[in-house]
Amino acid sequence: MTVHFIGAGPGAADLITLRGRDLIAASPVCLYAGSLVPEEILSHAPADARIIDTAPLTLDEIMAEFKDADAKGLDVARVHSGDPSIYGAIGEQMRRLEELNIDYTITPGVPAFAAAAATLKTELTLPDISQSIILTRTSMKATEMPNQEDLDTLGKSGATLAIHLSVRNLRKVTSELIPHYGADCPVAVVYRASWPDEKIIRGTLEDIQEKVRAEKITRTALIIVGRVLEAKDYRDSALYHADHVHVLRPKRKA
Repeated sequence: MTVHFIGAGPGAADLITLRGRDLIAASPVCLYAGSLVPEEILSHAPADARIIDTAPLTLDEIMAEFKDADAKGLDVARVHSGDPSIYGAIGEQMRRLEELNIDYTITPGVPAFAAAAATLKTELTLPDISQSIILTRTSMKATEMPNQEDLDTLGKSGATLAIHLSVRNLRKVTSELIPHYGADCPVAVVYRASWPDEKIIRGTLEDIQEKVRAEKITRTALIIVGRVLEAKDYRDSALYHADHVHVLRPKRKA
Protein backbone atom coordinates (compact mmCIF):
# COMPACT_ATOMS: atom_id res chain seq x y z
CA MET A 1 0.00 0.00 0.00
CA THR A 2 1.26 3.46 -0.90
CA VAL A 3 0.03 6.98 -0.28
CA HIS A 4 0.53 9.11 -3.40
CA PHE A 5 0.77 12.85 -2.79
CA ILE A 6 -0.33 14.40 -6.07
CA GLY A 7 -0.20 18.01 -7.21
CA ALA A 8 -3.42 18.65 -9.11
CA GLY A 9 -2.21 21.95 -10.52
CA PRO A 10 -3.60 25.45 -10.01
CA GLY A 11 -7.20 24.85 -11.06
CA ALA A 12 -7.73 23.93 -14.70
CA ALA A 13 -8.43 20.20 -14.75
CA ASP A 14 -6.22 19.56 -17.78
CA LEU A 15 -3.15 20.97 -16.04
CA ILE A 16 -2.68 17.86 -13.92
CA THR A 17 0.25 15.70 -15.01
CA LEU A 18 -0.32 12.41 -16.77
CA ARG A 19 1.36 10.64 -13.85
CA GLY A 20 -0.95 12.32 -11.36
CA ARG A 21 -4.03 11.45 -13.40
CA ASP A 22 -2.98 7.82 -13.74
CA LEU A 23 -2.24 7.46 -10.02
CA ILE A 24 -5.70 8.79 -9.16
CA ALA A 25 -7.22 6.32 -11.63
CA ALA A 26 -5.39 3.44 -9.95
CA SER A 27 -6.15 4.34 -6.32
CA PRO A 28 -9.21 2.91 -4.53
CA VAL A 29 -9.09 5.78 -2.00
CA CYS A 30 -8.87 9.46 -2.88
CA LEU A 31 -8.43 12.30 -0.39
CA TYR A 32 -8.58 15.74 -1.95
CA ALA A 33 -8.19 19.33 -0.79
CA GLY A 34 -11.75 20.63 -0.84
CA SER A 35 -12.70 23.59 -3.03
CA LEU A 36 -9.12 23.99 -4.30
CA VAL A 37 -9.28 20.85 -6.45
CA PRO A 38 -11.79 20.88 -9.34
CA GLU A 39 -14.40 18.13 -9.52
CA GLU A 40 -13.14 17.10 -12.97
CA ILE A 41 -9.94 15.85 -11.32
CA LEU A 42 -11.97 13.49 -9.14
CA SER A 43 -13.64 12.03 -12.22
CA HIS A 44 -10.41 10.13 -12.90
CA ALA A 45 -10.89 8.09 -9.71
CA PRO A 46 -12.34 4.57 -9.99
CA ALA A 47 -16.14 4.47 -10.01
CA ASP A 48 -16.24 2.71 -6.65
CA ALA A 49 -13.43 4.74 -5.02
CA ARG A 50 -13.79 6.12 -1.51
CA ILE A 51 -13.55 9.90 -2.05
CA ILE A 52 -13.05 12.18 0.94
CA ASP A 53 -12.91 15.97 1.12
CA THR A 54 -10.20 16.79 3.66
CA ALA A 55 -11.19 20.46 4.09
CA PRO A 56 -13.20 19.81 7.30
CA LEU A 57 -10.79 17.19 8.66
CA THR A 58 -8.01 17.49 11.20
CA LEU A 59 -4.57 15.97 10.68
CA ASP A 60 -5.48 13.11 13.02
CA GLU A 61 -8.61 12.36 10.98
CA ILE A 62 -6.61 12.37 7.75
CA MET A 63 -4.08 10.00 9.27
CA ALA A 64 -6.93 7.73 10.38
CA GLU A 65 -7.97 7.42 6.73
CA PHE A 66 -4.40 6.51 5.77
CA LYS A 67 -4.19 3.88 8.49
CA ASP A 68 -7.54 2.39 7.51
CA ALA A 69 -6.44 2.16 3.87
CA ASP A 70 -3.14 0.62 4.95
CA ALA A 71 -4.96 -2.05 6.96
CA LYS A 72 -7.00 -2.92 3.87
CA GLY A 73 -4.01 -2.79 1.49
CA LEU A 74 -5.52 0.03 -0.58
CA ASP A 75 -3.45 2.69 -2.32
CA VAL A 76 -4.40 6.30 -1.57
CA ALA A 77 -4.34 9.28 -3.93
CA ARG A 78 -3.77 12.31 -1.67
CA VAL A 79 -4.60 15.18 -4.01
CA HIS A 80 -3.40 18.70 -3.23
CA SER A 81 -3.84 21.88 -5.25
CA GLY A 82 -0.93 23.41 -7.16
CA ASP A 83 2.37 21.77 -6.32
CA PRO A 84 2.35 20.01 -2.94
CA SER A 85 5.85 21.24 -2.05
CA ILE A 86 4.64 24.86 -1.79
CA TYR A 87 2.34 25.59 1.18
CA GLY A 88 0.93 22.08 0.75
CA ALA A 89 1.06 21.03 4.42
CA ILE A 90 2.40 17.65 3.37
CA GLY A 91 5.45 17.74 5.66
CA GLU A 92 3.55 16.73 8.77
CA GLN A 93 1.67 14.04 6.86
CA MET A 94 4.88 12.52 5.53
CA ARG A 95 6.46 12.65 8.98
CA ARG A 96 3.60 10.65 10.45
CA LEU A 97 3.57 8.18 7.56
CA GLU A 98 7.25 7.52 8.19
CA GLU A 99 6.51 6.91 11.87
CA LEU A 100 3.85 4.39 10.80
CA ASN A 101 6.18 2.82 8.23
CA ILE A 102 3.68 3.56 5.43
CA ASP A 103 5.24 4.13 2.03
CA TYR A 104 4.49 7.31 0.06
CA THR A 105 5.41 9.05 -3.20
CA ILE A 106 5.18 12.65 -4.38
CA THR A 107 4.05 13.73 -7.84
CA PRO A 108 4.67 17.41 -8.59
CA GLY A 109 2.06 19.73 -10.03
CA VAL A 110 1.92 23.07 -11.82
CA PRO A 111 2.33 25.73 -9.10
CA ALA A 112 0.05 28.75 -8.84
CA PHE A 113 2.81 31.25 -9.59
CA ALA A 114 3.55 29.52 -12.92
CA ALA A 115 -0.14 29.54 -13.85
CA ALA A 116 -0.35 33.22 -12.92
CA ALA A 117 2.67 34.06 -15.08
CA ALA A 118 1.07 32.21 -18.00
CA THR A 119 -2.17 34.12 -17.53
CA LEU A 120 -0.24 37.39 -17.41
CA LYS A 121 1.80 36.37 -20.47
CA THR A 122 4.90 37.35 -18.55
CA GLU A 123 8.36 35.87 -18.18
CA LEU A 124 9.28 36.33 -14.55
CA THR A 125 13.04 36.34 -15.21
CA LEU A 126 14.06 38.96 -17.77
CA PRO A 127 17.68 39.92 -18.55
CA ASP A 128 18.83 43.02 -16.63
CA ILE A 129 15.40 43.32 -14.93
CA SER A 130 15.14 40.32 -12.57
CA GLN A 131 16.79 36.93 -12.47
CA SER A 132 15.29 35.76 -9.19
CA ILE A 133 11.80 34.83 -8.01
CA ILE A 134 10.96 34.76 -4.33
CA LEU A 135 7.95 32.68 -3.29
CA THR A 136 6.68 33.90 0.05
CA ARG A 137 3.65 34.87 2.14
CA THR A 138 2.83 37.15 5.05
CA SER A 139 1.80 36.35 8.60
CA MET A 140 -1.91 36.36 9.26
CA LYS A 141 -3.88 33.70 11.15
CA ALA A 142 -1.65 30.85 9.98
CA THR A 143 2.01 30.10 10.63
CA GLU A 144 4.17 33.06 11.63
CA MET A 145 7.00 33.97 9.28
CA PRO A 146 10.49 33.05 10.50
CA ASN A 147 13.03 35.76 11.27
CA GLN A 148 14.47 37.53 8.22
CA GLU A 149 11.66 36.36 5.94
CA ASP A 150 9.50 39.47 6.32
CA LEU A 151 8.73 41.49 3.19
CA ASP A 152 10.89 44.39 4.32
CA THR A 153 13.91 42.06 4.36
CA LEU A 154 13.05 40.16 1.18
CA GLY A 155 12.16 43.36 -0.65
CA LYS A 156 15.74 44.60 -0.37
CA SER A 157 16.67 42.06 -3.04
CA GLY A 158 14.56 43.75 -5.71
CA ALA A 159 13.65 40.29 -7.01
CA THR A 160 10.30 39.39 -8.53
CA LEU A 161 7.96 38.44 -5.68
CA ALA A 162 5.16 35.88 -5.79
CA ILE A 163 3.25 36.45 -2.56
CA HIS A 164 0.82 33.72 -1.55
CA LEU A 165 -2.03 33.70 0.96
CA SER A 166 -1.84 37.46 1.51
CA VAL A 167 -4.49 39.25 -0.53
CA ARG A 168 -6.27 40.26 2.69
CA ASN A 169 -2.99 41.71 3.88
CA LEU A 170 -2.37 44.08 0.98
CA ARG A 171 -1.95 47.15 3.17
CA LYS A 172 1.03 45.50 4.87
CA VAL A 173 2.39 44.21 1.56
CA THR A 174 2.37 47.60 -0.12
CA SER A 175 3.65 49.59 2.85
CA GLU A 176 6.66 47.28 3.30
CA LEU A 177 7.55 47.06 -0.38
CA ILE A 178 7.15 50.67 -1.55
CA PRO A 179 10.43 51.77 0.09
CA HIS A 180 12.30 49.13 -1.94
CA TYR A 181 10.39 48.93 -5.23
CA GLY A 182 8.86 52.40 -5.49
CA ALA A 183 5.19 53.35 -5.44
CA ASP A 184 5.01 53.03 -9.23
CA CYS A 185 6.21 49.41 -9.26
CA PRO A 186 3.74 47.25 -11.21
CA VAL A 187 1.67 44.67 -9.35
CA ALA A 188 -0.71 41.99 -10.60
CA VAL A 189 -3.20 40.17 -8.41
CA VAL A 190 -4.39 36.98 -10.07
CA TYR A 191 -7.56 35.50 -8.63
CA ARG A 192 -8.05 31.74 -9.13
CA ALA A 193 -5.41 31.39 -11.85
CA SER A 194 -6.50 29.01 -14.65
CA TRP A 195 -10.04 28.54 -13.24
CA PRO A 196 -13.05 29.52 -15.41
CA ASP A 197 -13.70 32.54 -13.16
CA GLU A 198 -10.06 33.68 -13.21
CA LYS A 199 -9.58 37.41 -12.82
CA ILE A 200 -6.58 39.73 -13.17
CA ILE A 201 -6.24 43.06 -11.39
CA ARG A 202 -3.27 45.17 -12.50
CA GLY A 203 -1.97 48.24 -10.77
CA THR A 204 0.97 49.60 -8.82
CA LEU A 205 2.05 49.31 -5.23
CA GLU A 206 0.37 52.67 -4.73
CA ASP A 207 -3.10 51.80 -6.03
CA ILE A 208 -3.44 47.99 -6.07
CA GLN A 209 -5.08 47.81 -2.65
CA GLU A 210 -7.93 50.09 -3.73
CA LYS A 211 -8.42 48.18 -6.98
CA VAL A 212 -8.55 44.80 -5.26
CA ARG A 213 -10.98 46.12 -2.64
CA ALA A 214 -13.26 47.33 -5.44
CA GLU A 215 -13.30 43.82 -6.92
CA LYS A 216 -14.09 42.34 -3.47
CA ILE A 217 -11.36 39.73 -3.71
CA THR A 218 -10.46 38.34 -0.30
CA ARG A 219 -9.01 34.86 -0.94
CA THR A 220 -7.55 32.44 -3.49
CA ALA A 221 -5.38 35.10 -5.13
CA LEU A 222 -1.67 35.44 -5.82
CA ILE A 223 0.19 38.76 -5.72
CA ILE A 224 3.01 39.26 -8.23
CA VAL A 225 5.29 42.26 -7.66
CA GLY A 226 8.14 43.32 -9.93
CA ARG A 227 9.33 45.41 -12.85
CA VAL A 228 9.10 42.35 -15.14
CA LEU A 229 5.35 42.90 -15.31
CA GLU A 230 5.68 45.94 -17.57
CA ALA A 231 9.25 45.69 -18.86
CA LYS A 232 9.67 46.30 -22.59
CA ASP A 233 13.18 47.68 -22.99
CA TYR A 234 15.37 44.73 -22.05
CA ARG A 235 18.11 42.95 -23.95
CA ASP A 236 17.60 39.58 -25.56
CA SER A 237 18.69 36.56 -23.59
CA ALA A 238 22.18 35.23 -24.34
CA LEU A 239 20.73 31.75 -24.79
CA TYR A 240 19.79 32.22 -28.44
CA HIS A 241 22.21 35.00 -29.32
CA ALA A 242 24.26 34.28 -32.44
CA ASP A 243 27.51 34.93 -30.58
CA HIS A 244 26.67 32.63 -27.67
CA VAL A 245 28.53 29.36 -28.13
CA HIS A 246 27.77 26.20 -26.17
CA VAL A 247 28.08 22.44 -26.54
CA LEU A 248 24.87 22.11 -28.57
CA ARG A 249 25.66 25.11 -30.78
CA PRO A 250 29.42 25.27 -31.40
CA LYS A 251 31.13 28.18 -33.07
CA ARG A 252 30.35 28.21 -36.75
CA LYS A 253 33.08 28.41 -39.31
CA ALA A 254 33.26 31.65 -41.24
